[in-house]
Amino acid sequence: MENYKTIIEDIYYDLKNVDDIGEVANYIPELAFVSPNSFGVNITTIDKENFGIGDFDQKFSIQSISKILSLTLAYKLEGENLWNRVDVEPSGNPFNSLLQLETNLGKPRNPFINSGAIVICDVLLSHLKNPKVDFLNFCKEIANNTTLNYNEKVAQSEKKSGYRNAALCNFIKSFGNIKNDVDEVLDFYFHICSIEMSCKELSQIALYLADDFYTTHKGNRVLTMSQAKRINAIMITCGFYDESGEFAFKVGLPGKSGVGGGIVAIHPDKYCITVWSPKLNQNGNSYKGMLFLEKFTSKTTSSIF
Repeated sequence: MENYKTIIEDIYYDLKNVDDIGEVANYIPELAFVSPNSFGVNITTIDKENFGIGDFDQKFSIQSISKILSLTLAYKLEGENLWNRVDVEPSGNPFNSLLQLETNLGKPRNPFINSGAIVICDVLLSHLKNPKVDFLNFCKEIANNTTLNYNEKVAQSEKKSGYRNAALCNFIKSFGNIKNDVDEVLDFYFHICSIEMSCKELSQIALYLADDFYTTHKGNRVLTMSQAKRINAIMITCGFYDESGEFAFKVGLPGKSGVGGGIVAIHPDKYCITVWSPKLNQNGNSYKGMLFLEKFTSKTTSSIF
């Protein structure tokens, strides 16, 4: 940890005052109120050692990072049948694209683009008695953190501006790959994206993807080793939309971004590291977060390749 700590501090102070050419995701109105200069980093090792710097304890809307958690629960409940509903291929298109759905008869290319995550929400609605409560309780158990919650303002803001997601859900429904009521699926989806966490909380909740022997405080396995391997594989090929190849090329870790400015990256058998900086590049990923992680894996020589 001491080695990681020194390197993290050096990179953080190098980048803290770098001119950030990104923009906050103001197409979700509530996200426009986030301080654009926020910048935090946290690392948690599989030995449960922690180090954070900057705004690492400040909560923010994790947005699409939550798709790791919804996918995890759906995979636990549905098993391998899940892949009949959603594919595991990179899309090569923006995260809210409708283009490939018609060609693929309503089967999204992967669970991390919006269409795929919406299908995952539909799967969860079919399994859970009280979806929003049950999903949040699942997250709380993994994180051993009872303070996790949805940001209702963000959820409602997404609902009011989510025309494209409504179009995606209805289009998939027309192919029969949405089984539940469209409004219920979308409400669940918007709430999942609105969950708030800090960098520290994120690095702790995602540790099950780094640690083969991870169990919750109740002694439960989150995923089998095989399932964790598969989710890590989807993260490295699809976790950054049409910039996934660039992230694998420059950073070399499985990861997932969110338009709230957060990024989670996993080094299997070693650590989970998270970065938060709200200004996004043209692909919808944190501009400064991508820079930080590229420098971090270069200096620590901790790419998986």
